[in-house]
Amino acid sequence: MNAILLRGVKKRYPPREPGLAPQELLSGVDLEVKRGEFMAVEGQSGSGKSTLLHLLGGLDREFEGEAQVLGCDLRALSDAELAALRHTQIGFIFQSFNLLPALTALENVLLPDYFGSGVPDAERRAMEALDRVGLADKAKAKPAALSGGERQRVAIARALVARPPLLLADEPTGNLDARTGEGVIALFKELHADGMTLLIVTHEARVSHAATRVLILREGRLGPEDAQHSMETL
Repeated sequence: MNAILLRGVKKRYPPREPGLAPQELLSGVDLEVKRGEFMAVEGQSGSGKSTLLHLLGGLDREFEGEAQVLGCDLRALSDAELAALRHTQIGFIFQSFNLLPALTALENVLLPDYFGSGVPDAERRAMEALDRVGLADKAKAKPAALSGGERQRVAIARALVARPPLLLADEPTGNLDARTGEGVIALFKELHADGMTLLIVTHEARVSHAATRVLILREGRLGPEDAQHSMETL
């Protein structure tokens, strides 16, 4: 069964100046991701990788084509149904962490519950999520007291607190040094081994090498990694 199914998905933005054609970032994307798969999507800056991820996460509803996530037709869901899908079934990791500076690590992990995800025994699960990413001892620390790698791991814990079957990540190692990035990649491998479906957009070969399948987003379309590109990323 597919975790993600896209057919002919297009995403256009209004022209930057009068008289210009609309900007089309996605030009008829077709994609199937099976449940339990670990997929990486590569592409140059501005190729539409983040746009694709926001669409899959239900953060952008203005698109053409068919988009199904975990068996749900995104275009057919009400706002409340889409919010419930995001809060309980999809974990989302942003490159910029998106932690609230006034909250502790534990409170940041608990944010999905504050917004109505209804996570059973939320605080216990949040502590378990922090423990899984190696930060149980930092539960009371605020983001300013954490390193960049620790902040990213808090963001990962927040994405895992509801134990979603699907994890979407936007350049999750882009702001991390090599050693810290390898630790995050090792965690992704563990999650994949546990049966989670992962789709990660990245420009880093070290992330793609950990995935079971790699696609390239170029000229608004997804295609398989070619031999030339593979050599370029070594």
